[in-house]
Amino acid sequence: MKEAEVKARAFAMPLTSPAYPPGPYRFIDREFMIITYRTDPDKLRAVVPGPLEVDEPLVKYEFIRMPDSTGFGDYTETGQVIPVRFRGRKGGYSHCMFLNDEPPIAGGRELWGFPKKLANPTLHVEIDQLVGTLDYGPVRVVTATMGYKHKGADAAAIRASLAAPNFLLKIIPHVDGSARICELVEYYLEDVTLKGAWTGPGAISLTPHALAPVAELPVLEVVSAVHLVCDLTLGLGKVAYDYLASPAKRESAPKPATAGVA
Repeated sequence: MKEAEVKARAFAMPLTSPAYPPGPYRFIDREFMIITYRTDPDKLRAVVPGPLEVDEPLVKYEFIRMPDSTGFGDYTETGQVIPVRFRGRKGGYSHCMFLNDEPPIAGGRELWGFPKKLANPTLHVEIDQLVGTLDYGPVRVVTATMGYKHKGADAAAIRASLAAPNFLLKIIPHVDGSARICELVEYYLEDVTLKGAWTGPGAISLTPHALAPVAELPVLEVVSAVHLVCDLTLGLGKVAYDYLASPAKRESAPKPATAGVA
């Protein structure tokens, strides 16, 4: 293979059989259960990287079912998202994620910097309740429940939350083990069609685990529970802040255009 061919084909690893295809990545009937809870403010600030800022000691624990996703197939994901501010704009910072499908683990980490690890989350309806679980190996780490479609949610508020910026800490090591890339990535959910949104009573329990340390942000009080279904495109990101750049070069690029939420 000639050098020009390598450059032309080089998209993702491995070169001759990439773990995932090029985007865009469209998700149909993406289903969320989001339990928002109050946690210890000092422990929360200890895990949020500056220049992101925390206003309230809140965590959004999310379970996401993705039965039809371009290139990634059918899988389930879970993790903690922390409401933050970046240069005056409110958004969400993905603190940790666990899922059961290799292509989105590889693509999520390499393209955007999603903090994804392999585990076994589930989200399903059990009679009158929506149930989310996370097992890391044989150990049950998270159990969340919510009353199934008890009340319609505020659609305008849900659309606004889906349109907000999302932030990730992307780290790619050099061959000597030092950081070659260390940057905040900003991305948006695009072309969103909200198909339904509901609220109801919710509960969540977190079990301490050495390799899935979600319990380090303890549940002090459940604030809300939301269940929603939508179609969306996962937009590619931009570098919002480069930790390795000189201070003079740390300038935000223009905000990317988004297609909005229907």
